[in-house]
Amino acid sequence: MDFRTQVIAAGAASRFAADALLVLVAGDALPSELDDALTPALKEAVRDGDLVLKSGKSLYLHRVVGVKALRVAVVAVGPGDAKAVKSGAAAGMALLKSQGVKHLAVQIVGLATVGASHAEAVVAAVGDATYLYRATKPSAPTAAALQSLSLLAQTNDQAEALSQGLVRGAAIADGVCLARDLADRPGNHCTPTVLATEARRLGRALGLKVEVLDRKAIEKLGMGSFLAVAQGSDEPPRLIVMHYQGAAKKQAPTVLVGKGVTFDSGGISIKPGEGMDEMKFDMGGAASVFGTMRAVAQLKAKVNLIGVVVATENMPSGKAIKPGDVVTSMSGQTIEILNTDAEGRLILCDALTYVQRFKPAAVVDIATLTGACVIALGGVRSGLFSGDDELAAALQAAGDAALDPCWRMPVDEDYDEALKSNFADMANIGGRPAGSITAAMFLKRFTKGQRWAHLDIAGTAWKSGTAKGATGRPVGLLTHYVLARASSTAGK
Repeated sequence: MDFRTQVIAAGAASRFAADALLVLVAGDALPSELDDALTPALKEAVRDGDLVLKSGKSLYLHRVVGVKALRVAVVAVGPGDAKAVKSGAAAGMALLKSQGVKHLAVQIVGLATVGASHAEAVVAAVGDATYLYRATKPSAPTAAALQSLSLLAQTNDQAEALSQGLVRGAAIADGVCLARDLADRPGNHCTPTVLATEARRLGRALGLKVEVLDRKAIEKLGMGSFLAVAQGSDEPPRLIVMHYQGAAKKQAPTVLVGKGVTFDSGGISIKPGEGMDEMKFDMGGAASVFGTMRAVAQLKAKVNLIGVVVATENMPSGKAIKPGDVVTSMSGQTIEILNTDAEGRLILCDALTYVQRFKPAAVVDIATLTGACVIALGGVRSGLFSGDDELAAALQAAGDAALDPCWRMPVDEDYDEALKSNFADMANIGGRPAGSITAAMFLKRFTKGQRWAHLDIAGTAWKSGTAKGATGRPVGLLTHYVLARASSTAGK
């Protein structure tokens, strides 16, 4: 999609040529900068109760006299912060979605300052509203109706700030779209081999160095925990490593590690049949690594970034691991498998050991890891676990800036007691209490000496019900975090 800013004179939005005009109104009164042609219609709508200037309230007008755009959508955005603007833009898109709009003009009024964060919020809402899944749905449209968006500005300085937000927002939206495309695909259309192919394609398109390790190479590394999960499936596992170098070679990279269980049956500890189709989304962490790699490379950020995806299926078979089995991880630590459905941590732990060779500045793993995190935080915030206050604060700030929030959870050493085993160095589960925390504590055992954080996205990576589908989270959070690192290390 083509995103651009357009400087217009005060009161000239009505003369701007577009298929539709979306006006986002901040505050509790009609602002003075509204066009003369539009003001009478809106005053009448407010007087008659058709438009209420409370956040989220909206109005559609057709063929307003004096307004060049045939369609006008007006949405109240309350305080006018980025979150409210995103919600308002989403509401406006809902009003216009069935209208066949190809060129949309957006104006934000009622604020003293309109900046990059507002522009990014608009792009995020538009990207979400226009996303189309096509991979296994031939009946889907070949393209979204909306082809271009013009964000209207009143000054050159404002246009420059908005342009920065549009560029960043467009890259993140592309990354989110890629993540959603990968996660939405059924398990038979998105195997570990397919993910490896996608990584190579992304590498060619964006100049990434891509390595794909097959079963033999994984065995050579001694990744016994990862291989234990993979042994129950006929689909071969893959360890995918994507390198983006945007800074000097001497600069330590940020490393993202994504859980890529392309279908999770639960293994021998098999899941209930209801909702099991949604276990194609269990590679949401891997999908977010792909999306973030794309966004960062597209922005040509001055940072070194490595994305590692550990990909396998978790299936029941005569070869599958069993409850009570003991396996040896790449780190040499042994693990008693009490539940084969706690497989994400078993593949991630070997990946966390593997990435130490890169001497990373920080490591963040991303995984649809525990149902316990869904119970704790629902679908609003991802769970954040880290013993590093600075890293945790940076990730929280990035999530807030991206409107992709997370919430820090404890990693007190007392929780580690639940992982004790009589037959191995540790068990892979610690029981129902504090399940998301004990899962994080398990991973923490493989990160000694590292600046590490874990994002549990089990509640935020996809939606169920009539809106079933991947969300692309936390591509926004991760991209903002990496961009902030690029800014903090500039010139070093």
